[in-house]
Amino acid sequence: MAEGTQQKETLHMDYKNVQPLADFDWNAIDEKAGKIKQQEAGANNDAYEKSFNSFTEQEVIEGTVVAVTDREVVVNVGAKSDGVIPAGEVRYNPDLKPGDKIEVFVESQEDANGQLMLSHKKARILKSWERVNQAYDNQEIITGYVKSRTKGGLIVTVFENIEAFLPGSQIDVKPIRDYDVYVDKQMEFKVVKINHEYKNVVVSHKALIEDEIEAQKAEIISHLEKGQVLEGVVKNITSYGVFVDLGGVDGLIHITDLSWGRINHPEEIVQLDQKINVVILDFDEAKRRIALGLKQLTPHPWDALDPNLKEGDHIKGKVVVIADYGAFVEVMPGVEGLIHVSEMSWSQHLRSAQDFLKVGDEVEAVVLNLDRENRKMSLGIRQLMPDPWLSIAERYPVGSKHTATVRNFTNFGIFVELEEGVDGLIHISDLSWSKKIKHPAEFTKIGEKIDVVVLEVDAENRRLSLGHKQLEENPWDVYETLFTVGSVHQGKIVNMNDKGATVILPYEVEAFAPMRHLDKEDKSKAKNGETLDFKVIEFNKDSKKIIVSHTRTFQEGNDGARAEGDSRERNTKKTVKQINDNLEKTTLGDLDIFQKLKEEK
Repeated sequence: MAEGTQQKETLHMDYKNVQPLADFDWNAIDEKAGKIKQQEAGANNDAYEKSFNSFTEQEVIEGTVVAVTDREVVVNVGAKSDGVIPAGEVRYNPDLKPGDKIEVFVESQEDANGQLMLSHKKARILKSWERVNQAYDNQEIITGYVKSRTKGGLIVTVFENIEAFLPGSQIDVKPIRDYDVYVDKQMEFKVVKINHEYKNVVVSHKALIEDEIEAQKAEIISHLEKGQVLEGVVKNITSYGVFVDLGGVDGLIHITDLSWGRINHPEEIVQLDQKINVVILDFDEAKRRIALGLKQLTPHPWDALDPNLKEGDHIKGKVVVIADYGAFVEVMPGVEGLIHVSEMSWSQHLRSAQDFLKVGDEVEAVVLNLDRENRKMSLGIRQLMPDPWLSIAERYPVGSKHTATVRNFTNFGIFVELEEGVDGLIHISDLSWSKKIKHPAEFTKIGEKIDVVVLEVDAENRRLSLGHKQLEENPWDVYETLFTVGSVHQGKIVNMNDKGATVILPYEVEAFAPMRHLDKEDKSKAKNGETLDFKVIEFNKDSKKIIVSHTRTFQEGNDGARAEGDSRERNTKKTVKQINDNLEKTTLGDLDIFQKLKEEK
């Protein structure tokens, strides 16, 4: 005890004996202490700030669930404060509990109350869109849930919360009528289109099927060979052929390869879902096209054609096709012969096969040419009738009169038909004695009847020269007695040119007055449309030409000639008018008019 007391006294004595330094700066000690405190505070703040995660707004980050209540979920994302998300956004996950990891979207680092604003729903949507884009870019197969039906297709949910559109045409490779059978089902799809502006996604189930089909096609086609016979099922029938399913790949039988005979529609040969054997005719591995044949599995009908059939034999058949140039006749299924239009009639003028035959007609024909190697047959039916030209001279002698049918026009005449196979030509110059005809169409019409007289017969070249005007006596024989040189007649000028005027004399007879013969007595010139007296100064029956002059009527004494001409005109006016009125309709019984006219002269 005494020792302890002694030590305390000694210590007290030591403190008492300590003297302060004269130059010690107490302010510096205080400043240094302040700086040390600031450095320690700054270091502590840095350490505090670094203890939080760094993130930005509008970003998806991962957080840890701190607490779960009926109304909200508290999430720690390593920020100064915890964030809160509505409980409704995690209702899809009833097993969520504190400590679970969850993705959230940072909407705002703090609201008006300093609270960190988070959204789990938006984070899921953004992540889903990332997966949709990734699936589209990589052509991935995704799974979706068919939610409901809509106009033109179905609504599909993919990646939990992205609604996509499945068009009806993209449901299957075959047409779908009832969309409702797919509702509430899980299906696989491919993303085929994304519209980022409107947030639209289009998916396809058909694309998956097509990919599988293409893979099957490639496998099947790789083992195909021409001439190979396969079994298939009729999948579709069109007007041009039949599509056959060969077990994952389709082939086409063209209508011409269904039967050796002619058919109007493939349904005459096959039916839908019918199992048939087909032969591979050709295939294109690159284009996945396969040409099939059905008729090739049966012998060619030409091989069964009567071996004794030869040219000149008669054969019966049925008209199956009509064309302008001829008719195809089926003599047995798959064996046809052609009757060219030139072998249907002995007629030489152009005709159409429809004028002689029609589809369905049963005909007998003569074999003209038989080419078994090239499987071609030429037939004829005119050979069954006698050639009318063999006895043409006896039946149509020169000078004989007949009634014909107008068949065709040319610039130089009319082709007429006297009977089937017998044609003739009326030259334009043999149509009328008096009329100047520029084209036959001015005289008659196609299909009309016309009376003719045979002028010439050329049996070797099958030609008949016919006339129509020759049925009447030449009126110029009568005109020759009426319009004698020196006779005066009244005429009307109907046309004028530099050379002269065309004048119409009585009975519509045409004459020509040279310009120098158009001077009038008062020294003026006659004008178009005037009616004047004209003297005949030239008459040529062979060239049917009459030259007249008005000037000569007053330059020469012609009273006697004028009187004679007037008397002759009065005596024959009625008769000649009758001739002109009936010139083109005269029959043999009317020709006595000319005899009467001669007697009156």
